Amino acid sequence: MIVAGEASGDKHGASLARALTKLNPKFNCGLFGSGGEEMRAAGVETLVDAREVGIIGVPEIARAIGKLYRAYRTLLGAARSRRPAAVVLIDWPDFNMRLAKSLHREGFKVVYYVSPQVWAWRGYRIRALRRDVDRMLVILPFEEEFYKRAGIEVCYVGHPLAGAVHTTASREDFCRRHGLDPTRPIIALLPGSRHKEIQYHLPVMLDAAARLRTDSQGADSQISNRQLATGNPQFVIPLASTVRREDVGSAIRDAQLAVIVIEGDTYNALGHSEFAVVASGTATVEAALAGTPMVIIYRGSELNWRLIRPLIHLDTFGMVNLIAGRRIVPELMQRDATGENIAREAAAILSDPARLASMRQDLGRVRELLCANGGSASERAAQAVIELIGGR
Repeated sequence: MIVAGEASGDKHGASLARALTKLNPKFNCGLFGSGGEEMRAAGVETLVDAREVGIIGVPEIARAIGKLYRAYRTLLGAARSRRPAAVVLIDWPDFNMRLAKSLHREGFKVVYYVSPQVWAWRGYRIRALRRDVDRMLVILPFEEEFYKRAGIEVCYVGHPLAGAVHTTASREDFCRRHGLDPTRPIIALLPGSRHKEIQYHLPVMLDAAARLRTDSQGADSQISNRQLATGNPQFVIPLASTVRREDVGSAIRDAQLAVIVIEGDTYNALGHSEFAVVASGTATVEAALAGTPMVIIYRGSELNWRLIRPLIHLDTFGMVNLIAGRRIVPELMQRDATGENIAREAAAILSDPARLASMRQDLGRVRELLCANGGSASERAAQAVIELIGGR
């Protein structure tokens, strides 16, 4: 049983499913749980659709409590009736940690793949993980020692995206496919994988895009007194697997900006982009692995921010910066994440060749850290699951 509730978890769950089937074909007809299009394509029967339960924010979760409870009862009931040899919970901690508690009480072997960020906030949850999880499979280098010190059985498998993010088409082919001009720079906007993230991030990203386009065409600039050296950029929005084209359509129409929406081709979009504006999350790791300079943003409701910010004991948020151990990429959080500020940061980087080269070099070091294990993280995770249930 594999349980994911977000676009990144859907991606990791699909890779894990394929790896399990590769290592043992018996899994081919025995995978079920919660996920999205990618897990379904990998042969997982999704009893709960990730698009329906990918919810963030305290008020939003409160309003969707009935939907989440039905998903919880569906998955718990399926586990009781089908008796899976192991349950793999992927990220999605507010839901999955509750499910882990019930499953552990009923004697199921519980694996947690992609750790809750207890090293960053809500550290008290480490007690529940120690009680309810048989094995942690972590994807960031520093997490292994953290969980060992906490007395939890842990295995560092490497990042599942480390070997996956690469271009599969030339710039000319990619641009021809999506109606882009290969001679003009491309800037990617990645607003997130949940509906609320789209709502809060996309309008300010589009505002920044409009400002950057105006600046590059030599009009009066509100961004910088230096000319933006991007040569009339083109903007693309690579959609996460849990986001539909219509989810971004109204914001694009309101912005009255020519933007190309790209489905199912994120890695080529990132690989051929000169710059990216990325919502904090897994997409920042994808951009780093693609070697794409970026600015990281995060916005939410003011209530959520006031409730959650005091619980976070880190002074940096972006996963890329956490892996690097220092801030190599600018971060604009909450009130600072405005179209004007995003455009100013992007313009400052793009118009400074030395800074651009330094950022690319730093992102290359992040890639080296994530790829240090070599091989397939998903296969190592699958092997760890099989070993736990007594297989080979």
